[in-house]
Amino acid sequence: MSTLEISILGLALATDAFSVTISNSFLYQHESRGRMMLMPTFFGIFQFAMPLAGYVAGGLAAQIIEQYADIVTFLILGFIGGNMVYSGYMALRDNADNEEDQTGRKAFTIPVLILQAIATAIDAFAVGVSFRAQTANILGASCAIGLITFAVCLVALFIGKKLGSILGDRAEMIGGFVLIAIGLKALLQ
Repeated sequence: MSTLEISILGLALATDAFSVTISNSFLYQHESRGRMMLMPTFFGIFQFAMPLAGYVAGGLAAQIIEQYADIVTFLILGFIGGNMVYSGYMALRDNADNEEDQTGRKAFTIPVLILQAIATAIDAFAVGVSFRAQTANILGASCAIGLITFAVCLVALFIGKKLGSILGDRAEMIGGFVLIAIGLKALLQ
């Protein structure tokens, strides 16, 4: 595989992580810059690791994971997105035009971030299986995919921060709908 092909593949694999990062930026807009940097870091690491895992697994386990990847992605992102929509709706209903309260902020947790990183990187596992069939340079390709995802998510943080401050409480609902849409897309493909 050429460098251009791997770069295009990396961008394609990073699209879900990009969308989830924007959605998270809406929800967690009051988090510190350091905590927000966990998103590109985790998404990049998981996009790096999943092709390696797919390459190594390559056999029966890969077929089982590939078979249920769409459903797992849908369930994880659908659940998280549904909670965001509900929470955003309640915030709009209960706190219309009130200043934000410190106690009303969402906690940015590592377990949720890990679930999101897994859900957005499952397709990279299948790519790793295909790399095994092509005898591609898996380490170089995985590094490229991880770095591209990291960079794309940095851009998403900037965009999400700007849009989140413009949209206010509606941003959480929009972010939830985006996650649900990504989950539906995975389920319907």
